[in-house]
Amino acid sequence: METLTLLLPALLAAAIGSAINSIAGGGTLLTFPAIVLLGVPPLVANATSTVALWPGALGSMWGYRGELSGTRTWLVRFTLPSLLGGAVGAWLLLNTGEDRFSRIVPYLVLGATLLFMFQGPLFRWLRGHPHDGAQAPATAVFLVSQFAVGIYGGYFGAGIGILMLAVLGLMGFTNIHQMNGLKNWGGLCINAVAAGMFAVSGIVDWPVALAMACGGLLGGYAGSRMAQRVGQATVRRAVVVVGMAAFVWLLFRPI
Repeated sequence: METLTLLLPALLAAAIGSAINSIAGGGTLLTFPAIVLLGVPPLVANATSTVALWPGALGSMWGYRGELSGTRTWLVRFTLPSLLGGAVGAWLLLNTGEDRFSRIVPYLVLGATLLFMFQGPLFRWLRGHPHDGAQAPATAVFLVSQFAVGIYGGYFGAGIGILMLAVLGLMGFTNIHQMNGLKNWGGLCINAVAAGMFAVSGIVDWPVALAMACGGLLGGYAGSRMAQRVGQATVRRAVVVVGMAAFVWLLFRPI
């Protein structure tokens, strides 16, 4: 039975992790090792982290509600591939080993971070000039990309926000705060279905999950409000920093 002295660090890690998720993604890089340090097996820690951070996604969505004006069409389009992808990813985690996928995860995160770094020049080359992503056509390739992100998010999820920001950048979005709002909605859908499947499967450590959920709810809302008070360039730099940190940690973390 976890003691209060062990659960308090988990609560704090969830608060900070959810705040990072609100701003740039990558909060799992705090919550996952924090749960492992409590003595929870990695597979259970992974599922518990997903369940614990879901309330933080709700807080983030509420904090970003003002930035989502005019994006209803994109919210609808993001929903189905996010839900389906999250379900597939969660099923894979519950029915296959982690070792093989863990070996490629660092490079997925690195690729997404580099894509985000260079999405401005790349997008101008592809489209001729940047424009409001809310007017960009919803092509099958972007919906498939979100479905793939959903699979990754349901399976492990570290860096999922960076992947979605990269996809949104290629869609034509240029407002980082609007992108964060849509990213948080996609993450909410992915984690909702994955968390539900993990909960039903019985592999969630509930004392840890509940403690972290409390911290995640507060951290998610606080992070979303803080992100909107800083310049877009600052938030973009934060995305890159978190992405590179995610790559290094995932590359060298013990399996």
